[in-house]
Amino acid sequence: MNKLDEIVAGRRGRIKREGHSLGVRVPAARKLPLFPFGRSPFIICEIKRRSPSRGDIQKKADPVKQAALYREAGIRTVSILTEEDYFGGSLRDMMAVKKTFPDLAVLRKDFLLDPEDIDISFRAGADAVLLMASVLESKRLKLLYERARSYGMEVLVEVHSVAEIAEIREVRPSFTGINSRDLATFRIDLTLPLRLKREIDWATRKVFESGIMQVEHAGLAFGSGFDGILVGEAVMRRPDLLPRFIKVLNGADFACERNSKKDSFWGRLYGKKRVDRPFVKICGITKEEDFLLADDLGADIVGFVFAESPRRADTEFVRGLKETRSLKAGVVVLGPGDRSLPDDVRHLLEEGHLDVIQFHGSESPEHCGKMAGPYYKAIRIRHEDDIGKMAAYYCPRVLIDAHAAGISGGTGKRIDDELLWMAGKRQPLWIAGGISPGNIASIVEMHSPELIDLSSGLETEPGIKDHKKMKKLFRELS
Repeated sequence: MNKLDEIVAGRRGRIKREGHSLGVRVPAARKLPLFPFGRSPFIICEIKRRSPSRGDIQKKADPVKQAALYREAGIRTVSILTEEDYFGGSLRDMMAVKKTFPDLAVLRKDFLLDPEDIDISFRAGADAVLLMASVLESKRLKLLYERARSYGMEVLVEVHSVAEIAEIREVRPSFTGINSRDLATFRIDLTLPLRLKREIDWATRKVFESGIMQVEHAGLAFGSGFDGILVGEAVMRRPDLLPRFIKVLNGADFACERNSKKDSFWGRLYGKKRVDRPFVKICGITKEEDFLLADDLGADIVGFVFAESPRRADTEFVRGLKETRSLKAGVVVLGPGDRSLPDDVRHLLEEGHLDVIQFHGSESPEHCGKMAGPYYKAIRIRHEDDIGKMAAYYCPRVLIDAHAAGISGGTGKRIDDELLWMAGKRQPLWIAGGISPGNIASIVEMHSPELIDLSSGLETEPGIKDHKKMKKLFRELS
C-alpha cells in the first residue's frame, strides 16, 4: 500500500466511525452565500499544518490568522486542508475561516469520496471542492462533480498523468489542477505539469499544483501558460512571498520572463517532450550554417557561448538569426558575487533572441533567478558530495558536467558512470562532457538521460561543427 492508498483507507475508516462530517457539527443548511472561485489574482493559498512528505509545517497554526495574512496580501482564494490524520486539518478550520472572511473563496481540499462529502462541504461553507482523479474512478468522479455543480460550487479536478486526463475528458471540468507531486512517492517534478498541459484538449483554467517554493517556480508556472497556482508550504512559512507571486502573475517581475515569447522556455521545451530520444542541445555555435543544420536535424536547443572561449559567439550574429524550432540558450560563466548578466546577453534575452540562460560558472542559487528567468544551472561533478549541490538551485533541471581543474565552463570530459547513476536518483539527467556520436548509443542505453549536451564532440576545430558528425549523431539516436 502506497501513501495515497494509506490515506484514503484511513479516511474511509474515519467515515465509518464518525460519519461524513468526521465528528464535526456542520449546519443543517448553508448560512453564507457562495463566493466566486478563480478571481484574480488566481493564486490559491493553502492552509495546512503538516503533510506526509514534509512533516510539521506550522503545527499550531491558527487558520483564521493565516487566512488574514493571505487576505491582507491581496489573495482572494484559499485552500483549506480538512484531512485530520496526515495534514492536521478539520472542517472546523474551514468553517471558521469562511465565517470570518465570507468574501474569500474557499476550496475544500480533502480526499473526497462520496456524494455526502459534497453535501457536507456545501453546508460547511465551501465555495469549491477538490476532486482527485487518482482517487475516484471516472463514473464516481462525474457523480461528485455534478453534485457539486448542482449546488453552484466550482470543482478543481486534479490529475497526475495522461491516463487520468483521459479519465476526466468526459467531464471536461472548468478548472483542472495538474499536480507536480507523485502521490505514491511524494517526489516533485516541476516539469510534469508542463508535459501534461499539452494533453488537455478542452477549455479549462489550468492550475499548477505543488512544488512552488520560490518566486522562480511561480515564474515557471505563469510563464508556461498556467492560469493559476496552488501554493502551500512556501506561504505557510513565508507569506511575505505573496506580493512577488502577484507581481509575477501580472508580468511585472521575474527578470526576463518579460521577453517577447508567448510561452516560456520550459513550457515550449516540455510541450514537445520526446519519448523516442533525449532532448539534444548542440552548444558552441558560431556559424550560421552550423546553426541551420542543427535546427534542420532536430536539435531541441542550440547554445551560444558568451564567455572567454574560442567558441564565443558574436552578439550581432545571434541577433540576426531567424526564428527556428530549436530553442536558443546563452551560456555565461559568472562568479558567485555577480549580480547581473552582461548587458549584451541581457538585451538578447529581453528582445527574445535568447530563450534561456545557462549559468556555467560559480553563480549562487540566490542570484541566478534575480539575474535571469528562465534559466538553468550547470555544475561540475567531481565526487559524490557535488551531487548534493543540484538541489540548491531553484530551476527545474540542473545540467551536470565533468570537473576539470582550472577550467571554467564546459570540460569535454566524461562524468564517471557511478556518479551519473547517483545523480539520476535526484532528477532526470541532463548531462554534458565528452559526448560524441561514437559513444552516444552506450550513454543513452546505460543512463537514459533526458537531455544530452554536445559541443567539442561535434567539431573539426573549436567553434566549427563537423556536419558529418552532426548527422551521424542524429542517426545514432533515431
